Amino acid sequence: MQRNAASKSVEDYLKNFSGDQLITLEKIRSAIKAVAPNAEESISYGIPAYKQNGIIAYFAGFKNHCSYFPGSYGVIKLLEAELKAYKISKGTIQFPVNKPLPSSLVKKLVLAKMTENETKLKSKGAKPKL
Repeated sequence: MQRNAASKSVEDYLKNFSGDQLITLEKIRSAIKAVAPNAEESISYGIPAYKQNGIIAYFAGFKNHCSYFPGSYGVIKLLEAELKAYKISKGTIQFPVNKPLPSSLVKKLVLAKMTENETKLKSKGAKPKL
């Protein structure tokens, strides 16, 4: 995994990439921020992370592919039909740099995870953050 412990921000992290890989990672970032503009953006586990009422997404670049981590196997199962073109595991969606996840799919993944987080909060009696 392309982790950089020295990265203090997502901008720092993205400086490790160029070309198609950078474009792909920036598209993922833009799609996440479009759906969750109030999400806290940080570096966690050495990769970009987004939190709103809990984790909503991580993404990372690797030598030969990129990965999206929705933070929930339930979200992967929910959108499994739309993810069948990609290599998926219990917590990861891998895709080639030249075949990025469509922004519309990233947005669905983020919305599904945000809904999951809000449902968990409500079951605990807490008020969701906007």
